Amino acid sequence: MKLSQRLALRYIRTKFKLLTAISKKKAAEKAFDLFCTPQRRNKKPLPKIFEQAEKLQFRLDGSMVQGWRWNTVRTDHPRLNDQIGQAGGHPANRKLLILHGYESSVTNFDRYVRLFIKKGYEVLAFDAPAHGRSNGKKINAPLYKRMIQEIDKKYGPVESYMAHSFGGLAVSLALEEINHSPDYRLVLIAPAAETSTAVDGYFKLLQLDPMVRPEFEKVIFKAGGVHSEWYSIKRALKNIRAKVLWFQDEDDEITPLKDVLKVKAANYPNVEFVITKGLGHQRIYRDNKVVNLIVNFL
Repeated sequence: MKLSQRLALRYIRTKFKLLTAISKKKAAEKAFDLFCTPQRRNKKPLPKIFEQAEKLQFRLDGSMVQGWRWNTVRTDHPRLNDQIGQAGGHPANRKLLILHGYESSVTNFDRYVRLFIKKGYEVLAFDAPAHGRSNGKKINAPLYKRMIQEIDKKYGPVESYMAHSFGGLAVSLALEEINHSPDYRLVLIAPAAETSTAVDGYFKLLQLDPMVRPEFEKVIFKAGGVHSEWYSIKRALKNIRAKVLWFQDEDDEITPLKDVLKVKAANYPNVEFVITKGLGHQRIYRDNKVVNLIVNFL
């Protein structure tokens, strides 16, 4: 952690200690507000493949969501089209949606876009609110979920999904409410499996008083009508029929292996796990073996 980050963290911790002494409820409200506010925005220059895409936009809760679409590979030769379809294993008009994690952007997945286009997919990719080139200042699981559902309504039906980190939780919540079949495909890469774990880590990082936690849960309930434990991929999988390929690294400090092992122990028949080592939370989706497994699965 850089010196500037350590100083900022120290300031935030001190601020919350003072606020907690005054009002645990106010401390919880401020903590939740910060929890939903990304501190970094990925706005690196667009990869070349994104400059060639069709730009898409729609409004969601007052924010403009920015997306990109690449049409499937098509030619004037039926035989070649058949070959493309056979190579990809899917009809040429099958649609795939790429979803990023917290403080990230879909532009980080340009390599996948190229591979999926070659496979014959129509590829969709959107920056969530408060991320990348989309507007907004805040994000939470219900909002991200609604974004995915809106994309499916406007540009779908989307039958295949690839999601990293926070995007994995959001798409799992969305698929619970999207009518889908076992033919659907979902790739989860180091997904945020349990929101309660994320909250635990957040409280530890900011050194928040444990007495604030009950008030924090009240804020979560007020915002979405459920407690943090409900925002769980393990729970959501009970309502997901899609075939799932789940990647997790043993050394991931952001989304811990222990949460994944609990899901694995549930023995969902439609979920396959790939456990890696030494790739952490970010390198995992850049690893060549992981890339090949994902492309072949989808």
